Amino acid sequence: MSEAELPDSRLASRETRQVMTNVKSAPAKRIWLCADDYGISPGVNSAILDLIGRGRLNATSVMMVTPAIGREDAARLKDAAAKSPRCAIGLHVTLTAPFRPLAMHFRPLRDELFLPFGKLLRAGMLRRLDPEIIHVEVSMQLAAFHDLFGRAPDFVDGHQHVQLYPQVRDGVLAAVQEKAPKAWVRQAKRNQPLSQRLGSPKALFLDHLSTAFRHRATRAGLSHNPAFAGAYDYSRIPDYGRLMAEFLDGLPEGGLVMCHPGFVDEVLVSLDPLTRVREVEHAYLASDAFEALLAANNVTLS
Repeated sequence: MSEAELPDSRLASRETRQVMTNVKSAPAKRIWLCADDYGISPGVNSAILDLIGRGRLNATSVMMVTPAIGREDAARLKDAAAKSPRCAIGLHVTLTAPFRPLAMHFRPLRDELFLPFGKLLRAGMLRRLDPEIIHVEVSMQLAAFHDLFGRAPDFVDGHQHVQLYPQVRDGVLAAVQEKAPKAWVRQAKRNQPLSQRLGSPKALFLDHLSTAFRHRATRAGLSHNPAFAGAYDYSRIPDYGRLMAEFLDGLPEGGLVMCHPGFVDEVLVSLDPLTRVREVEHAYLASDAFEALLAANNVTLS
């Protein structure tokens, strides 16, 4: 019997089997799942190391001006990454309060600390910053990273997205181009239709900042992630499984999902408002449900 003579039901069954075979044989899509804030507190460090050991992260970015980053902390991270199939370690450029700069003459400051992120963003929007001062500070953070890890970072991003801010981005990109030209830099533009982005003014603003950032990064000869996901309303306890499904939907090969897993400790509480949500994120990322979600989306971190 020829194919043309087969009943519709048998043809449909054959087509269904062929689709399933194609899905199974299609190579898994590799993405970056990056835990921010390594170094902010011992509890955050422990949670990130735990997830790297489980194979549930393949990137983390390290803060160099925080209380929980020293030679032992760096050694533990290097050891965990060495045992992972491929875990990238990046620099989490930090330029906002309640942290202090490494550069002696960094300005502007408030009570000898960096400005709060809102004031830093506003100063950049009003062109009241000096990109060269930013350049010096980021260069020193890159040097501190090199001192602890023995090499340049694999990538560079920013605490509270500072790398995207006007004028700040000029200093950041200049420092990366000079000190770590093989590192890629993180942009925060999502890979979603405009209709799906209109409900989040903050995300739209990050998209806008990322457009300028990507243009400047390309001119500097630096590569960047093709798409970004992971931001949400941190003021409420999330249904993180539902959110992660949304983050993975439509994310292209090489896209990046930002996350903030951690265990709450006194150091974290004294420095950052993100506390309980970090434990929610860690619990989900360590769960069988997350592993099943990756498989259902044909996504891999390895």
